[in-house]
Amino acid sequence: MKIYNNPTRKEWPALLQRPAKDLTSLRAPVSDIMASVKEKGDEALRDFTARFDGITLENIQVDAGTITAAAEELTPELRAAIQTAKSNIERFHLTQRTKVTEIETMPGVTCWRETRGIDKVGLYIPGGTAPLFSTVLMLAVPAAIAGCEEVVLCSPPNRETGEIHPAVLYAASLCGVTKVFRLGGAQAIAAMAYGTESVPAVYKLFGPGNAYVTVAKQLAQLDGLAIDMPAGPSEVLVGADAGAKSAHVAADLLAQAEHGPDSQVVLVVATEEQAKEVKAEVERQLADLPRKALAAQSIANSLILVLPAPQDQLDYINAYAPEHLILSMAEARAFAAGISNAGSVFLGYHTPESVGDYASGTNHTLPTYGYARNYSGVSLDSFVTKITFQELTAAGLRAIGPAVETMAVAEELQAHANAVTLRLNDL
Repeated sequence: MKIYNNPTRKEWPALLQRPAKDLTSLRAPVSDIMASVKEKGDEALRDFTARFDGITLENIQVDAGTITAAAEELTPELRAAIQTAKSNIERFHLTQRTKVTEIETMPGVTCWRETRGIDKVGLYIPGGTAPLFSTVLMLAVPAAIAGCEEVVLCSPPNRETGEIHPAVLYAASLCGVTKVFRLGGAQAIAAMAYGTESVPAVYKLFGPGNAYVTVAKQLAQLDGLAIDMPAGPSEVLVGADAGAKSAHVAADLLAQAEHGPDSQVVLVVATEEQAKEVKAEVERQLADLPRKALAAQSIANSLILVLPAPQDQLDYINAYAPEHLILSMAEARAFAAGISNAGSVFLGYHTPESVGDYASGTNHTLPTYGYARNYSGVSLDSFVTKITFQELTAAGLRAIGPAVETMAVAEELQAHANAVTLRLNDL
């Protein structure tokens, strides 16, 4: 990690950049995969799975018995941990339900808004270097609360067994997801986007993935499918004061770095002495990590900023707009009052980002790559549509009608005016 000692604001733009990853070269091959799945359906899915995953699929869908049996393949401790996480995520997302409030905007004119669960949603759960069963909870729990009628889940098969990791299946079963498919990569996104003989088409796609999955979601969006949010590699920014323990700060940085080589971690502190202490601790802890090769590549793309002025720290953080923001500070809440751009914030010395990744209750599917400036993380709102209603009485139409007639005529939309005038005449 390179240390930048009190850089000027003119130097900030370069220090706000994420590791660049050009995805344009993937558009053509991903587009070919998606077109093939759209045309050939299950046949294409089997071909791509054999080519990319080294597995010959007999059954694309996981049967109910396999899903049920997955629980027995997990330790009691892991099952209990997943249940705890599910309970907390459910509790937090239930608070996001909105009450229907009818408002009379003028006498006899009543308006309100109601939510409806999106009928069909697709969840992509990466396998890759680690099975992200926690993401199943983060997506399937709010989908269930929202009342989505059909939830489709795709996750890549294991190269050795051809099966999905039992923890993914167990989490799915806890959340009531029964349509689970042994599919990964761009072909899984295509299957959910267009539908095949086995996989139902959905209306909105959720979930992280590698560069191929990211491009596939972008292309699906161009075809009219909704997605959760734009996504880049995962990231964390830690703001630490003098009271933060270097070992804790280093562990937080490495917890993000071990996601993958393109993850970025940033540390903001007030003194160069603290910067050097944390850097040394990062190097010490990194040596003992099982995923140190991946984490080391991430750390090489990461940086430490020494910014003595609290206002400079705040302004830099808002400009960076981190996916995860850890404020390891004595007065974390006071500092956080000035935060306007972040995906999820972790306050104080005892709140590592890991708790949000797994079990605190907040959602870990968050905007990356600076998208926190204009996107929120996944929530209950992500799984619903909001429909407005209005109802007028005769008195209400009399009251509002003349204004509507006047505006419609001014816009030269006579039929709009007529729809009101004819009713008023009948009254």
